[in-house]
Amino acid sequence: MAGVVVAVLVLTSGGYGYHRDELYFLRAGRELAFGYVDQPPLTPLVASAASELFGESLVGLRLASALAAGMVVLLTGLLARELGAGRAAQVLAAACMGVSAYLLAVGHLLSTSTFDLLAWTALCWLLVRALPAGGPIWLAVGAVAGVALQNKALPAFLLAAVVAALVVVGPRARLLDRYALAGGAVALVIWAPHLAWQAAHGWPQLALSRAIAAGSSGTSEPWWLLLPYQLVLVGPLLVPVWAIGWWRLARDPALRPWRAFALAYPLLAAIFMLTGGKPYYLAGMYPVLLAAGAAPVVGWARGRGRVVLLGAALAVTGAVNAVLVLPLVPVQHLADTPIVDIRYDTGETVGWPALVRTVADVHAALPAAERAAAVMLTRNYGQAGAVDRFGPALGLPTAYSGHNSYTDWGPPRETTGTVIVVGYGRDELERWCGRVELAARVDNGLDVDNDEQGTPVWVCRDRRVPWAELWPELRRLG
Repeated sequence: MAGVVVAVLVLTSGGYGYHRDELYFLRAGRELAFGYVDQPPLTPLVASAASELFGESLVGLRLASALAAGMVVLLTGLLARELGAGRAAQVLAAACMGVSAYLLAVGHLLSTSTFDLLAWTALCWLLVRALPAGGPIWLAVGAVAGVALQNKALPAFLLAAVVAALVVVGPRARLLDRYALAGGAVALVIWAPHLAWQAAHGWPQLALSRAIAAGSSGTSEPWWLLLPYQLVLVGPLLVPVWAIGWWRLARDPALRPWRAFALAYPLLAAIFMLTGGKPYYLAGMYPVLLAAGAAPVVGWARGRGRVVLLGAALAVTGAVNAVLVLPLVPVQHLADTPIVDIRYDTGETVGWPALVRTVADVHAALPAAERAAAVMLTRNYGQAGAVDRFGPALGLPTAYSGHNSYTDWGPPRETTGTVIVVGYGRDELERWCGRVELAARVDNGLDVDNDEQGTPVWVCRDRRVPWAELWPELRRLG
């Protein structure tokens, strides 16, 4: 089952194009550090390694994500085995995870969420093994947690919720296990370089979290959508599997050692609603819930009719989710479907080469003297990442932006040169420049209504504000 998922993801990974975050990771991978304003270093490090190994191959860039998704499927089956399920239930749990919307979505792209899902699944598997008897397995929990925290801070919420649940429902003795305490120390040691970086830079991820909670991210949602959103992370037809799993963890005496997971789930839901977290932040809980629910569902599906019904639920879920999140619809027909409206990220994988060609045409139209000294400024990191990825072949200079970590890679050298600006409004630019000319608008040529469609490209001359003074004003988190 894991192999099938990996094969599907690899075979479809070259479809459409880069996601804006992938373009950002490629640039961040050339600016390696112990931290960035919006993330720890692991995913940019993976992007850097992929570039070294596979060059500019989009399939190569996404290979690690496909393998991570396969590992999530495998670990989901292993979780079911640890919870006492037989072979059929193990396969069912793995299959439910394999066709889930969230796994296919994050497995198709290189993202922090891909490795975060693997981290939560691996931590749940190790915790399921550690809770009954404790012992040295806690050291593995700590090591995996430390590496996971070098990718995203969310695993800290999982561990905190499980610890709080252990205090309430037990087994409390595990909290005083010397190996558990040592595991916590291992996690902190591995995480320490990033914590030191954050402290030295004024904890920018806290400011970013506030910005996301205020709705600055393209995938931000109102707090009240968090719970309804859980119905689609795996698929509506498979909700009974994980819902039964949650009930078993909460009530079944046979799963008493792992009751903490049943309490951790609503605790995390409440925390993410209160803090403005994104609905998919809970996705890492579904492997253990599916694993717990698979055995009763297999027991229910005894007759031929029920087996067919269960198989149909898996098949329909897999087919619908694949069409919605994988690049299966020909890109020239994408605008004729509701896919971009349903899944924001799909639209963000379309049109980047067209954007850069538009910018390159504006650059090429400048007089030779202006062109040689022109500065490239973009409003967001996706635009800047696209210019940095596709621009060199078209003669474009390195892009600058005030968005997230791009701010730390600027400002430009102080010159009086012309500035080509992507994405800002005229009113903003006229405060900084004496002459502002609309040179073009971005058109992806596919009528796909994404964030960049119709974006203005400006030529600004006679800049009145020095870059050193302007740069803090351009800084934006989100």
